[in-house]
Amino acid sequence: MAVSQFSSMSTRPSEALVQCTSSLSRFIEFGSRNRTSKQKLLLIRTFNSRPPTTSFCIKCVSSQPSPKTKDRVTEEDTSSSQNSSGPDTASVASSIQYHAEFTPLFSPEKFELPKAFFATAQSVRDSLIINWNSTYEYYERLNVKQAYYLSMEFLQGRALLNAIGNLGLTGAYAEALSKLGQSLENVVSQEPDAALGNGGLGRLASCFLDSMATLNYPAWGYGLRYKYGLFKQRITKDGQEEVAEDWLELGNPWEIERNDVSYPVKFYGKIVPGSDGKSHWIGGEDIKAVAYDIPIPGYKTKTTINLRLWSTMVPSEDFDLSAFNAGDHTKAAEALTNAEKICYILYPGDESVEGKVLRLKQQYTLCSASLQDIIARFEKRSGANVNWEEFPEKVAVQMNDTHPTLCIPELIRILIDLKGLSWKEAWNITQRTVAYTNHTVLPEALEKWSFELMQKLLPRHMEIIEMIDEELVHTIVSEYGTADPDLLEKRLKEMRILENVDLPATFADLFVKTKESTDVVPDDELENCDEEGGPVDEELESEQEDDVLEEEKEAEAVQEPPQLVRMANLCVVGSHAVNGVAEIHSEIVTNEVFNDFYKLWPEKFQNKTNGVTPRRWIRFCNPDLSSILTSWLGTEDWVTNTGKLAELRKFADNEDLQSQFRAAKRNNKMKVVSFIKEKTGYSVRPDAMFDIQVKRIHEYKRQLMNILGIVYRYKKMKEMSAVERKAKFVPRVCIFGGKAFATYVQAKRIVKFITDVGATVNHDPEIGDLLKVIFVPDYNVSVAELLIPASELSQHISTAGMEASGTSNMKFAMNGCILIGTLDGANVEIRQEVGEENFFLFGARAHEIAGLRKERSEGKFVPDARFEEVKKFVKSGVFGSYNYDELMGSLEGNEGFGQADYFLVGKDFPSYLECQEKVDEAYCDQKRWTRMSIMNTAGSSKFSSDRTIQEYARDIWNIIPVKLP
Repeated sequence: MAVSQFSSMSTRPSEALVQCTSSLSRFIEFGSRNRTSKQKLLLIRTFNSRPPTTSFCIKCVSSQPSPKTKDRVTEEDTSSSQNSSGPDTASVASSIQYHAEFTPLFSPEKFELPKAFFATAQSVRDSLIINWNSTYEYYERLNVKQAYYLSMEFLQGRALLNAIGNLGLTGAYAEALSKLGQSLENVVSQEPDAALGNGGLGRLASCFLDSMATLNYPAWGYGLRYKYGLFKQRITKDGQEEVAEDWLELGNPWEIERNDVSYPVKFYGKIVPGSDGKSHWIGGEDIKAVAYDIPIPGYKTKTTINLRLWSTMVPSEDFDLSAFNAGDHTKAAEALTNAEKICYILYPGDESVEGKVLRLKQQYTLCSASLQDIIARFEKRSGANVNWEEFPEKVAVQMNDTHPTLCIPELIRILIDLKGLSWKEAWNITQRTVAYTNHTVLPEALEKWSFELMQKLLPRHMEIIEMIDEELVHTIVSEYGTADPDLLEKRLKEMRILENVDLPATFADLFVKTKESTDVVPDDELENCDEEGGPVDEELESEQEDDVLEEEKEAEAVQEPPQLVRMANLCVVGSHAVNGVAEIHSEIVTNEVFNDFYKLWPEKFQNKTNGVTPRRWIRFCNPDLSSILTSWLGTEDWVTNTGKLAELRKFADNEDLQSQFRAAKRNNKMKVVSFIKEKTGYSVRPDAMFDIQVKRIHEYKRQLMNILGIVYRYKKMKEMSAVERKAKFVPRVCIFGGKAFATYVQAKRIVKFITDVGATVNHDPEIGDLLKVIFVPDYNVSVAELLIPASELSQHISTAGMEASGTSNMKFAMNGCILIGTLDGANVEIRQEVGEENFFLFGARAHEIAGLRKERSEGKFVPDARFEEVKKFVKSGVFGSYNYDELMGSLEGNEGFGQADYFLVGKDFPSYLECQEKVDEAYCDQKRWTRMSIMNTAGSSKFSSDRTIQEYARDIWNIIPVKLP
């Protein structure tokens, strides 16, 4: 892949910049003198040209000439940080005006908000491209080892404020837009959130990219460019409704389509041996993956890395013109539709075969296109003499969860079938290159694909997976031996990649021989054996034949278990490193989920506790708190060195600091008050406690327990007089947000229940402002940036042992919010860091869960009277006519699918209510509460994604920071 992908010109970077800025200076000057359009265009076309001296170049559209801007890309510049002065306001305004007129997406008459946003973003992108190109020219020159982060999700959020903040240009852009008649705040609000993710997985990936760039690590991200995202959530009287995202409807000003960077991706077909001795994958369905690049700037550094997203298409010649003219329009566009729909939706419904095929196509497209791109870059950097043994010394591939698992067989396929390496060489290189992050212990999330489906869709990969499985079987047999056939059979059953699939041919008679060798016939029976060695007993033989026939009939009646490919097992076997994402999660991974693999390869397993970027999640989303931190710490270094936050502890009792903390919180709450009114129509008071639970709707996250707690609170309020309830209860605004997957019926019932409770409580005149229940529609990153700074209590109440880590808990703690939660995921470490007295803990512990479920199945669980009371209250119809029997039924019974309270809501409910009473008590003492708030911010230093990325870079990727000269 040529480095010139970043431009269409061929001049030196510094020369291109000088030519571009000087020409644009003349252009903007002449533009102000009302020159004709033709004259303007002629000026644009008269850049000086020089013979190309390098394959790397820059296409620049900047504003006016500025030595400061020029110095950022010339080799003479020795500064590794962003120039603090940057372009002046006039230059920024000119650049915005230029794009408004000459990169038009709107009519020329007016400079209204949508147009202002696109022009501003394109102006910022100019600055990013300069550093972006400079970054990769330098990496190319040094041929450094690079990390590649593959993820099905990148939940970026809005980019404008983050980009100008990282570039140190927030003030300049605010002033420039003001002069142009717009405010930065209003312009920023025009940007739609990029619909490239859903929850913590995608947000983590985006935080990681920010940290990689800020810490100057050579790295890229790879994902898919989803046209319609997951979905846009609407809340109606019927609950959640889903409509397609429209984030690309007006275009994306940040992305650059690379028409010269595309790769073929194949599905179906067959495998034929060639005369060269290689396997050839022929026929089938062919599509093309085209690259779209998005620049990711680091904070106060020139380093700007890349997020490359793949979009899928076919050539125009695949459009069947004959069929179209014959009236069969659907058939005519069939190839085009089949290709494009791969990148339509994130996580398409997979209950149908077609849905499963589409998901698998998505995963393979990500893996194949990305690896082809990575290999092309490696070959280009290697020059004429490519040494494949050096591939792992130059490339690190990180699989974010099991979605990119097909990286393993795909890399092997390319190395063997296309590059001519042997199986042994390809397998060794792959294992040294690839690493796997596990994000879940939920069985349904540890992906398993149909063997038959994969064999049909990816026939060559199934051959390779079978070979990997055979390698694994050989390793297991070598490790455990054949002396104990039962133990060996158990290990193979649990560890193999292929589930319910016969052993490889080389091991087909393993257990037969083992059994025969252990069935020794006594000497005194040998004389009664026939010539074959069996006892001579015709009557017994007849009985045995009848038994065999009977068993065969029974076997026919029993359905064969499905043959499956365990993707998580393939990840573990094919990777050199496997990590969990919180200390307790990594313990569960090694002690339970992958315990057999841990015993076999303990050196593979690591913990890398997640983190979040303090730039987006404090510096930019909470400017009031940021100013307080900088003032009291005496430096802004905390933005890149969160260890500084710990120094805040010594001021926790200072009345001035506490007063400032409360004032900042109230300012942020006022913004949320306006937001809630705009989005829901409900009015809430800023004096109430803001109690927030925002995350993907799932039974294990237990939004159901939260809303049942609110229902219990409401019921108790209704039983009291106005005076009693005012004395007893702290006013609360209980805010929920999050999406339920379109096919997850129970999660959608929970959303409906929350909104029904809100509709009743919020209109109850007796309760008034003492209790409000708000469900924020279409929760996304931008909404989080508003809610989190305003939060006072945040609920992280998943069943212990089921949340891998969580990252929203870290964001809330950073912003001075106090958590109520279980000892699950990163809650454990957050509580350790902020102090036990500054965390509201309740609920069963992870090691108790299995025993509690067993107790329930045996009918020994006795529910708390308050739990039974609240269920009865819900069933009474007080929240409307909707039938909640199935939702409440999931909390009842002792066994059965969808019953028996698998997530232990009933078990933890009394502990939860008692903990909430402690919350009310603490909130009444605002001095104590504010101290707890300060201690949460001070104790959050560990949870920066900068720390996490440094650990990945050191322990897994083996890459080092590369600062631009």
